[in-house]
Amino acid sequence: MAYEPVLRNGGKTEPLTQMLNIEIDNNSGFCFGVTTAIGKAEEELADGHRLYCLGDIVHNGSECERLRALGLTTIDHDAFKVLRNEKVLLRAHGEPPETYATALANGIEIIDATCPVVLQLQRRIKRIYSEPGHPQIVIYGKPGHAEVLGLVGQTDGTAIVIESVEEAAALDFTHDIRLFSQTTKPLEGFRSIVDYITAHIQPPATFRFYDTICRQVANRLPNIRAFAARHDVVIFVCGLKSSNGRVLYEACRQVNPHSYLVDTPAALRREWFVGAGSVGVCGATSTPKWLMEDCKEAIQALESGTE
Repeated sequence: MAYEPVLRNGGKTEPLTQMLNIEIDNNSGFCFGVTTAIGKAEEELADGHRLYCLGDIVHNGSECERLRALGLTTIDHDAFKVLRNEKVLLRAHGEPPETYATALANGIEIIDATCPVVLQLQRRIKRIYSEPGHPQIVIYGKPGHAEVLGLVGQTDGTAIVIESVEEAAALDFTHDIRLFSQTTKPLEGFRSIVDYITAHIQPPATFRFYDTICRQVANRLPNIRAFAARHDVVIFVCGLKSSNGRVLYEACRQVNPHSYLVDTPAALRREWFVGAGSVGVCGATSTPKWLMEDCKEAIQALESGTE
């Protein structure tokens, strides 16, 4: 890109004298599953009910803090196991079968906000795992991720989780393989693993794959690349624990080296915008619109010198 930050006076940035054009990406922000989960939480809290959430409702600290102020209490699985006769919201990522069994045993009322795409994937994995011969269930996903734990739980903990072609090399190619994907993983990675297993499976063993990547998420990659390319500077807003955010941010950085990841407006730096004419503000599927708006306002304050 032609734009380069202007540094003078011993490395100090010059004042922002030009008018910045700041655009928020309309395609960024909460996906359907996250929107539904947060809506269910707000509805319960508005009715005055005490509500717990099993794990962070979304991988964004600012949004979690907003909901905590409304009364939502986040708990982990250890706390969940000893809870009795309360309401607990299950977030969009989904949960393994043992979570539902614990709720039943402890008199816990479940508010189930599992994303429909994830729920359908869980059912498909469980059905295929039950096929005669127990094929190898392989999940392209991030080990330990909440959604992946829920998927592995459908197989009594036997599913193999891989993130790369290198890890796929350790599979048993003499035994039937059924490949699935975490819903938020990139299509490119999934396709490379499909190609690798296809080339290495040893008949009579069979290989079948199921493209279970959410298109609402997958389509954001080409969209966000185009968005990042048309701005001098890109501010990518997301929680530091967001896997989806890291993937999308890297996509921005690949097409625009002047891309910066922030989790709050306080992380913005004045020197990033010196000499720029346009700024794009975007985010992950876990990034609330209000946080991107706050970042836009903070950039405007930096521009005017009122920060």
